[in-house]
Amino acid sequence: MTHPRRRADAAENRDRIIAAARAMILDSADEVRLSAVARRAGVGQATLYRHFPTREDLLAEVYRHDVAQLVSAAAALAAEHRPLDALARWLDRVAEYARVKRGVFAAVEVGVWQDLSAHSLGPIGDAVTALLNAGKAEGTVRADVDARDVILLLGFLTRLDEAEWEQRARHVLSIVLDGLRA
Repeated sequence: MTHPRRRADAAENRDRIIAAARAMILDSADEVRLSAVARRAGVGQATLYRHFPTREDLLAEVYRHDVAQLVSAAAALAAEHRPLDALARWLDRVAEYARVKRGVFAAVEVGVWQDLSAHSLGPIGDAVTALLNAGKAEGTVRADVDARDVILLLGFLTRLDEAEWEQRARHVLSIVLDGLRA
């Protein structure tokens, strides 16, 4: 029988590993090495490999975790803020999500990122739809836009070079938001 504290420790280790890998993706353009992730997370390599047998397994989980955070943020923001403000705050989170996505997709094989991307579009589209619908109901978001429009517009994030990320990502997202206003 597994002891409850051991399960909690394993979950904490897993969360720390994911957080460390995510931070490394955001911190640098260097390759994310499993040994460096284990050090940063404060776990042994055996612990890391028990949770994530391959680098691709870890990076895919970092991406899935970010998608889940992005999707849940939409509902939380909608509950706390007026629709247009919630959408603006959510788009701010999209900028960081896109950086993680770019780092993960650059590091995994094409088949892996295509599969990850295909499985994230539905939940992200649903989150965007909920934010847009709240704004439309309030009259602050254009009636003629849908989630696909927004996702296409957000595609610009994949074209930004790392060197211009800080200068342009949030600025262009604010232009997108202005274009969504009623």
